[in-house]
Amino acid sequence: MTPRNRTKVIVRFLIILVIIGAAGAAAYRPVMKYLAERNKVTWETAELETGDITRYVNSTGTIQPVLSVSIGSFVSGPIVELNVDFNDEVQKGDILARVDPRLFKANVDRDEATLATREADLERVEAQLQQSLNNYMRGKRLRATNKDFMSDREMDALTFEVKSLQAQRKLSKASILQATASLETSRANLNYCEVTAPVDGVVIDRKINPGQTLAAQFQTPELFIIAPDLREKVHVFASVDEADIGLIQVAKKADRKVTFTVDAHPDEVFDGTIEQIRVSSVSTSNVVTYPVVIAASNSELKLLPGMTASISFEVDSTENVPKIPNAALRFFPEDVKLVRKQDQHLIDGSNWKSKPKSEAEEQENANQTATEKAESQRKKNHRHLWMIDGDLLKAVEVTTGLTENRFTEMVDGDLEVGAKLVTGRKG
Repeated sequence: MTPRNRTKVIVRFLIILVIIGAAGAAAYRPVMKYLAERNKVTWETAELETGDITRYVNSTGTIQPVLSVSIGSFVSGPIVELNVDFNDEVQKGDILARVDPRLFKANVDRDEATLATREADLERVEAQLQQSLNNYMRGKRLRATNKDFMSDREMDALTFEVKSLQAQRKLSKASILQATASLETSRANLNYCEVTAPVDGVVIDRKINPGQTLAAQFQTPELFIIAPDLREKVHVFASVDEADIGLIQVAKKADRKVTFTVDAHPDEVFDGTIEQIRVSSVSTSNVVTYPVVIAASNSELKLLPGMTASISFEVDSTENVPKIPNAALRFFPEDVKLVRKQDQHLIDGSNWKSKPKSEAEEQENANQTATEKAESQRKKNHRHLWMIDGDLLKAVEVTTGLTENRFTEMVDGDLEVGAKLVTGRKG
């Protein structure tokens, strides 16, 4: 190769290198920009909204009648008539069942005859007493005329006869009272053969069958259970945790509503009111709860005794306030490099970040006074939210208030409605 040709080759090679270098330099910036964009951290955000917040306490309970009347029988004998069944509506005085009355009717007839005998005996004694009084008065007049006509012995005999018949009259009257009482007892037992409804209501339980023999000598057998006013009102007995019972007390004073559902009508929401908070606690496996009685209307008889209810107590509410999405409150940066330098101390060892406590910290918490524990609880309302600040995150301190499932009230904080709050990392 001649020197001239060699020079041309070198020049061409240099030109190619220059072209390649220029192309590389031109492509470097977009490539680096692409790689930077590709590796850039992106965040999911949610806006600070304005609206209403309602706080609920949830519980479960059981539907029960307001009152259940147990109906028994005072008399023994076979059931000869059964007029009602489960779920029948009855009125006060309706005959529900009838016990064989023949034995009790015979007792009434016997006692009526006994009473008639005692009354006739009283008439006989009174007639004899009248005759004895006449004899006594006649002897007294004769003795007044002439003492020799009636001796002392004869007058004593007349006096004794009068007093004896007067005593017999008292005894006969007492016998009549005794016979009358016995007759009333027999008549009452005869009436008890008809088992009647003492109140208006619905038969929720029947414990006898036709032909069954009742034995009431030792204890009153239970025949029916009637729930009065089942259409007007029922009770829902809820068990509320001791940690929430204070909120329920406030809700009762404010007359806040209660809503609940039952599995039998899952698409229907029933309304109720807190009627009673019972002070007798129930402890099960070291869990303390308090019974709360809720009153609810039952005009369509959809709520039946024994149903399980899922209950929501409205315990507090606020209107037209800034609402923080709860996802923003739950978020915290995992990497300190993603946070502004002035906020990095919140990540390192912050109280709100989940981390195991040492034994010393646990002991310190256990030794806190009641006042210190209450103050510590109030401090939990001071939280930090995170916002995008260029390529990093910045913290904004807020004070929270009422909370519900999705949102929490912002009581204080340097944030405007519409501010975008970080809720998580994309990808």
